[in-house]
Amino acid sequence: MQIYKFGGASVKDASGVKNLASVLKSIGYKNTLVVVSAMGKTTNALELVVSNYFNNKTELQSSIQEVIKYHNDILFDLFDPDGYGDENHAVFKKIKSFFDGLNIFLRTNKSPDFNFVYDQVVCFGELVSTTIISEYLNSINIKNQWIDSRELIKTDAYYRRANVNWATTQNLISTKLNTSILNITQGFIGSDVNNFTTTLGREGSDYTAAIFAYCLNAQNVTIWKDVPGVLNADPRYFENAQLLHQISYREAIELAFYGASVIHPKTLQPLQRKEIPLHVKSFLNQKESGTTVGKGVALKPLIPCFIVKKNQILISLSSLDFSYIVEDNISEIFSLLHTYKMKVDVIQNSAISFSVCVENIYNNLEKLLQKLRAKFSVTCYEQVCLYTITHYNDQVIKQLEQGKTILLKQLTQETVQIVTK
Repeated sequence: MQIYKFGGASVKDASGVKNLASVLKSIGYKNTLVVVSAMGKTTNALELVVSNYFNNKTELQSSIQEVIKYHNDILFDLFDPDGYGDENHAVFKKIKSFFDGLNIFLRTNKSPDFNFVYDQVVCFGELVSTTIISEYLNSINIKNQWIDSRELIKTDAYYRRANVNWATTQNLISTKLNTSILNITQGFIGSDVNNFTTTLGREGSDYTAAIFAYCLNAQNVTIWKDVPGVLNADPRYFENAQLLHQISYREAIELAFYGASVIHPKTLQPLQRKEIPLHVKSFLNQKESGTTVGKGVALKPLIPCFIVKKNQILISLSSLDFSYIVEDNISEIFSLLHTYKMKVDVIQNSAISFSVCVENIYNNLEKLLQKLRAKFSVTCYEQVCLYTITHYNDQVIKQLEQGKTILLKQLTQETVQIVTK
């Protein structure tokens, strides 16, 4: 069994869908499961729908229509390229049914919970993309079965970052999935015990591929990207990024934790447990080797790796009476960070101070600061950048720091992290 995952950039238009088909024809699809993300920037567009639902009702239908038009354009390119009326193909009705379901949900929903609504809305991106792709593959005689991953991947009700119920998921996947045929399913989404849709966190489609691989004891997982493989830096922010030909699970997990965007942080853990190799390859150049992530392989080439996370928040605390910040204080601080769902990226403490760099995913910053100010002197820096360099040397640190205001700097033997304005 092999697992292929295609991201949104790879299927952003009709040409991308056709290229996916050519990849399958070229490399084979026997005993294969294909996991697909929402097309292009659909998740962003559906996030705007959610925002308008809560904050700008006058623009709600307009934002929904943008999503519908985008997918209809792809449908016509794939199934009615000459305008001869092939829109009678069943796929048009299926896609219309999905968007009708979206509108019905938005009209009838009673929940004020933003995170719940978010998951019920953004899931339509994956449901629509996989339906279009499945129907197109069938139309060119690549026979496949469309699978609703929400029926197989079961989670808790932690909306927008759900945790997998591994025992239930393992049982469902191993007993209900016919692995003798090509299956097409969605990344990113699952469902809770009440069958409400949950999501696994942004970029969670990679994680979905790993979940299926783990439960099916897959031979390998291949993530098809619009880059040659795992690079030592994001080329949008760093010049002269280089391809890493191989990397160990451990190092890849650390890079993902620090924010490397090519691999989702949770993806590697289930693969490592069963030693399932991960390949990251370019869907534009299928024959290139890309990057292999595996057990005990040395980083090749051994060069510094750069990661940047923008729009971070640095919170610096000190005791009001100059008393020590010790275990009780730190425990209370982390309890508050957990309560307000802050993702912690860096911590640094001294006898009378404590600093933490976090992501304000759930927009709870002001509530957190209010609680912290009751017991601590608080300084908060918003819109900061967190840089992480592994296998660093003095020269690359000096180059990175040039022209920046350094708010926090932390070095270990292998890694340096720097927070800047």
